Amino acid sequence: MWRTPVSWLRQRYERRDALALLDPETDFHEIYRQLSLYEFPWDVNQALNFALFRTYAVPSIGKLLHTTGEFTRRVQKRYDDTGLLLEAVLEHGFHGEGRAAVRRINRMHRSYDISDDDMRYVLSTFVVTPIRWLDSYGWRRLTEAERAASANYYRELGRHMGIPDIPATWRDFETLLDEYEAAHFAYDPGSRSVADATLALLATFPPNHLAPRPAVDAFARSLMDAPLRRALAYPSPPKVVEALSRTALRLRGRFVRFMPARTEPSMFRDLPGVRSYPAGFTVEGLGTFPMGCPVTQGGDRSGTRPQHALRSDQLGDGTTTRQ
Repeated sequence: MWRTPVSWLRQRYERRDALALLDPETDFHEIYRQLSLYEFPWDVNQALNFALFRTYAVPSIGKLLHTTGEFTRRVQKRYDDTGLLLEAVLEHGFHGEGRAAVRRINRMHRSYDISDDDMRYVLSTFVVTPIRWLDSYGWRRLTEAERAASANYYRELGRHMGIPDIPATWRDFETLLDEYEAAHFAYDPGSRSVADATLALLATFPPNHLAPRPAVDAFARSLMDAPLRRALAYPSPPKVVEALSRTALRLRGRFVRFMPARTEPSMFRDLPGVRSYPAGFTVEGLGTFPMGCPVTQGGDRSGTRPQHALRSDQLGDGTTTRQ
């Protein structure tokens, strides 16, 4: 049956209206799952890709990632592992396979000397970067309830990871992110090396692989803000390139607005850029398996307890009493 443009647009917003009936305080997982897998899968994935670069620009994070070598020598596998572990939690929640994914994440993090402050900052990038991306490029903006649900989802993930003093609202996450970046963004050659390896990987993803590498790099740098580019010592692209890149994404958002609503989930594991496990994988086999005491930013195994290590009120999989 033929539909008028008005009726077509009304159908496009049916999921938003259905999500509005849910409670972001208790239904946050279902709200965030539908936002990520049905409503904005491409946008959320791109936003989280750029969230990676923000974490590299904090030297205490970027230097550690460079020291491990995992994000330079095996960047494809580390990228895939990160996305697959987070997707397991997104798909299954904090039970079953999702619980196993959180347990795997916690065991990896306990092997490295990571401060609680850095852990909270990384968590804030997961909350804030997609919200800001959708504000700029999405086919619609998130509602206030959807923003609250996103924050509550990552609050719950952070609780299972044993991160203390997690911000209470998405606005609090935003404040934390802005203040932490203002205080800690700085250039480090190791951080830059990790960022370069990630940029090179993104250039291999379809359809990026069809474009010249310098064009892909210029496009990516166009989507970075000035403080991020300065911290990574990336040159600013010509203003016309930045304007065209951002305009192209805004036009994409307007085009997507008139597309039929997605009825099947878009899974990270099915993306053509995910290539590490052609024969399949298990959650328990994802990630790194470092041996010995925690690895510090200098690369030695100091034996010191990471600040975010599991506390006495946590179960073996990272579950804590609610904060």
